[in-house]
Amino acid sequence: MLYGIAAATASFLLAALLAALLRRPALRLSLVDRRRQRPVPLLGGVAVALVTGLVAWAGDRTGAVPLGTGVGRLLVAAATVGALGLAADVWRLRRRWLIAGTAVAAACVVPYEVTGPVAGTLAVGWIALVAVAFRGLDHADGVAGTVGVVTAFGVGACAAAELMDGLAGLLSALAAALAGFLLHNGHPARIALGACGSLFAGFVLAASAVFTRAGHEPGTGVGVLFALTAPAGVDAVLVLLSRRLAGRPLLRGGPDHLAHRLRRLGLTPQGAVVVLGVASFCGVLVGVLVHTGWAGRTPLLWVAGGAVAVVAALLRVRVYAPRKRRTGVRTRIGGPRTERTEPPVRTGRTEPPGWAARRARSGQSGSPESPGRPHERPQEWSPEWPQEPPGATGAPARAAFRATVFPVRQAGSEENAQVSASLRVRKG
Repeated sequence: MLYGIAAATASFLLAALLAALLRRPALRLSLVDRRRQRPVPLLGGVAVALVTGLVAWAGDRTGAVPLGTGVGRLLVAAATVGALGLAADVWRLRRRWLIAGTAVAAACVVPYEVTGPVAGTLAVGWIALVAVAFRGLDHADGVAGTVGVVTAFGVGACAAAELMDGLAGLLSALAAALAGFLLHNGHPARIALGACGSLFAGFVLAASAVFTRAGHEPGTGVGVLFALTAPAGVDAVLVLLSRRLAGRPLLRGGPDHLAHRLRRLGLTPQGAVVVLGVASFCGVLVGVLVHTGWAGRTPLLWVAGGAVAVVAALLRVRVYAPRKRRTGVRTRIGGPRTERTEPPVRTGRTEPPGWAARRARSGQSGSPESPGRPHERPQEWSPEWPQEPPGATGAPARAAFRATVFPVRQAGSEENAQVSASLRVRKG
């Protein structure tokens, strides 16, 4: 008991201190994420993963809380997934590589001798899905850390009920490290988990939940696993459905996660964190009660029904910009200036400059409708008329052509006098 309190306290303080120290190197190395036009460093997950692994290793080495073979293999696989996430933060790896790497790591930790080959294969896919879904929760300030703390306490309670002390100690260290990280991740966030921390936390939580439910009834086990990680599962299903319905690539990022849609509905960043934290607590409470036998299967149906209702309601929130129709305007962006080429506007009949100059010399009006001759109709141009001589300046011709293509009513003498006069401002 005393070791558990000391380990949790050490994890909290070390994670908070290390996250503060890693912020400046992340900014210098440009390992940042853009959130509303502000850079957020991405090395907070390194602090969470290092502190969690260090505290768990210390407990195992001292003999206070031995991890065991299965939990030790889980921690090594989680560290590998965290290293893959760090590589994604540095080199921007594609999501398909993250999913594939996480699935391979999950395949190395699932207890097939207890779950069986079919259930074990399904567990591998579920662990990979939850781990990647936790990365989606990290796109908003404070969401991934809050959901991770609540889920870690819930899965740790299930592990303690199964007398898995090593797994419970690992989860308590993870919960304390995430709590210390949250000191710097509240809105506005000064540091974020990044792919390293989100994949590490999601992998540990999902794999630990599989360990605690191994050997139980499969139908109830599926419901308990979903209840323990309800926000991550709902976010994954919501994102995949919305992108599929919108015709967008499934692995392309976008502002279509749970927190983004709640913000569209008018919630503040802190309000979105509170709503998702309460939803996570409700799901975790149901999962723990059903796992320990204090409740039947009916509450699991409530969680499933609530998830379906939330997905159906949030799908109606518009998060994608409407597609722009292609027009005749072409824009070339390749330098300091942007050039736009538009098709000329044609209004009425155009005339060559030579004919306009000939009309001007013959005494006729340069515009189709002259104020001095309101009822006189201009003569029609004929191809036999001679063009303007090469030596002419062409200024009257250009003026007449501009007036013909863009007919604008000319201001009279009275209007010019009114415009040129000084303006007077009346008070009151």
